[in-house]
Amino acid sequence: MNIDRDSLIAAARAASAQAYAPYSRFHVGAALGFADGSVVCGANVENASYGLSLCAETAAVAAAMNAGIRGGLVAVAVIGGAVVGGVADPVTPCGRCRQVLSELAQLGGTDPLVWCVGSDKVLELRLSELLPHAFGP
Repeated sequence: MNIDRDSLIAAARAASAQAYAPYSRFHVGAALGFADGSVVCGANVENASYGLSLCAETAAVAAAMNAGIRGGLVAVAVIGGAVVGGVADPVTPCGRCRQVLSELAQLGGTDPLVWCVGSDKVLELRLSELLPHAFGP
């Protein structure tokens, strides 16, 4: 099944509204699209002990895993920005999130499209382009 890019981006945008980001005020939303048509979302959750914060992509992967979804990841949309104004440049997953997404993708043998969303454009890459030579289970 093909995942509709605009719908997945809209889901990521909606997820970003749920972010808890009182320190950075940088809200991030991620939406994971699966081959069966399901979509799982997550938002960043900051913590006063900054290293304990969760990125949106990691939160979404955790939600998928907790729902029993272990394969079929075909697309990811990531959007972020300040509460007011957003950012012009596309937001890409951090290194940690690239690895977390890679492990989920490897469980199903996929190389998902990743749509990194900015206010003016969408950068489209394969996860393997964002994390070449990834290691896995």
